[in-house]
Amino acid sequence: MLPYSKKVIEHFKHPRNVGEIKDADAVAMEGSPACGDMLKISLKVNEKTHVITDIKFESFGCASNIATASILTEIVKGRTIEEAEKISWKQAAEELGGLPPVKMHCAVLAVDALRSAIEQWKEKHGLVDKKPTTPDVLLRKLRNVLNPLTGASIVRMQLLVNFDVADGVIIIDLDLTPDHKFAAHISEEIHEKLDHLWDIKEVRVNFVGEPES
Repeated sequence: MLPYSKKVIEHFKHPRNVGEIKDADAVAMEGSPACGDMLKISLKVNEKTHVITDIKFESFGCASNIATASILTEIVKGRTIEEAEKISWKQAAEELGGLPPVKMHCAVLAVDALRSAIEQWKEKHGLVDKKPTTPDVLLRKLRNVLNPLTGASIVRMQLLVNFDVADGVIIIDLDLTPDHKFAAHISEEIHEKLDHLWDIKEVRVNFVGEPES
């Protein structure tokens, strides 16, 4: 058995702030079940003060994954997003009394998910440098769109067969049929990740998969 601290065990058995905020201001997911861990974080942020008024998480991983997400929500709740984005994975691990070396990636994953949610909130409110949406930026965001059927990224699962961005219009072709049971869900996830980008006027999602014969 790995040498977990008492605090890790406490947060694993009694995790804080578990769940999903239905009317969240930002939602981010990092990791992949195919790699062993996945974490989803949702935020409510006061627009005037930038204070994180609520934060919840859903973990699909190990005890360390749950414990680090739990402690991170306690650390950042009530802080401003500017304060929260400075928190490092080392701080999260130290707050738990340390993690086994082979589990340090859980702290990295938790902080990455938090920073992705903060980045999304800042993008929506025009608080980030207005860098153009390039194909590299687009691909990075699409890596966080998951196929609910497998829990893996649509990029990793090779459902993304083509994408392009030009003149403020993003075109995405997916290897799914329009009547696939998760087509609408995946399309919604894509729009959630891309619609708010400052230089994007339209996002077109095309389902180009061949029906099964």
